[in-house]
Amino acid sequence: MAHMISWFEIPVKDMKRAKKFYEEVFNVEMTLMSFGGHDMAFFPSEGMGDISGALCAGPDYNPSSEGTLVYFSGNPDMQKILDRIPGAGGVILLPKREISAEYGFMALFMDTEGNRLALHSLK
Repeated sequence: MAHMISWFEIPVKDMKRAKKFYEEVFNVEMTLMSFGGHDMAFFPSEGMGDISGALCAGPDYNPSSEGTLVYFSGNPDMQKILDRIPGAGGVILLPKREISAEYGFMALFMDTEGNRLALHSLK
């Protein structure tokens, strides 16, 4: 097994708002599709191996600031990503801080939907 994680889904209530937030923060374009009453916006995955994920909206998707915490890569410069979060409508919950010299840095943020997420980088 190359990775323990292969797919993640981030619940959203307002797909348009959430898609705009993630595209602005991570400077990416996300593809929007509908599947059986669910809207999904896919994170780009080229060059990411077998790991990817999507924003998901539907009756059984409820954003939360509790529960599982997804860490996005903040490499090479996490601060550039953090600086875009407030302007995109999110909130920095924990600014960049060192985990250790070996494990690098982390930060926590809340997206426009109320989900608590994290960033990790080596520098």
